[in-house]
Amino acid sequence: MIRVLGIKFRQTGKVYYFDPGDLEVDGHQHAIVETARGMEYGDITGPVKEVNDNEIVAPLKPVIRFATKEDDRIFEENKKKEKDAFNVCLEKIEKHGLEMKLVDVEYTFDRNKILFYFTADGRVDFRELVKDLAYVYHTRIELRQIGVRDETKAMGGYGICGRPFCCHSWQTDFIPVSIRMAKDQNLSLNPSKISGSCGRLMCCIKYEEEVYRELNKKLPKPGDTATTEDGYHCVVDSVNILKQKIRVIVQMDNDEKEAREYGPDELKFQKRSRKNNNRQNEKISDEEMKALKALEQE
Repeated sequence: MIRVLGIKFRQTGKVYYFDPGDLEVDGHQHAIVETARGMEYGDITGPVKEVNDNEIVAPLKPVIRFATKEDDRIFEENKKKEKDAFNVCLEKIEKHGLEMKLVDVEYTFDRNKILFYFTADGRVDFRELVKDLAYVYHTRIELRQIGVRDETKAMGGYGICGRPFCCHSWQTDFIPVSIRMAKDQNLSLNPSKISGSCGRLMCCIKYEEEVYRELNKKLPKPGDTATTEDGYHCVVDSVNILKQKIRVIVQMDNDEKEAREYGPDELKFQKRSRKNNNRQNEKISDEEMKALKALEQE
């Protein structure tokens, strides 16, 4: 077991482990630590704890000190400088006519580097922009192109649920979300209904996936054939996953058909038509399916 202290550098950023040495957390909220980018100011996520060796990436960087009032002042001053740098960069982008959208600016704690995060549809030649920014700030300049999900995470907003975006408020890592998950939950495959502001499938589709997967184990698919408890042949028309109810079309003795509803244990299935999936039920074309696949979060 190894003693570690958890530090994160953004509100919803990952928690990184550092070597606390002889320090013990006692009311301190921030610390100065050594990172690959130099000294950084981070939020302490909890008390010093012990973790297994396989949970860390050796060697651990040390915690230099708990943040002092002077460190707090420098951090707040950097935040103000970031806003100014954002406006300056916007002016330079417009000056050079670059097809890029500036999303965020970050100063390293020691001000040895300024990072500019942007989105763009393709590659951008920003060499002249870097030269201009370096001339203004006389420090190292780094431009990083990020994806639409990272942009949404950085800028924040509200989802259709009325709550702040999960990625901006509490979710530290992006989770894989696939069209299969939407199908398992019988969600509409209309992109406008299942995609978030980032243009990718909503993260919340993943949250209940395990429950729906378990509920689906006893349920057939539309098109499966079965026999009712009283001996009538029927074809599955639709299923209600949460209620665990199956709507079937029953072939009666007088050649008439009747719609009935059963539980999964009240039917004896004869044939499960696995090829008859939700894609056929919703009449999704190859082009539409290709567009839906583009929404998946990997």
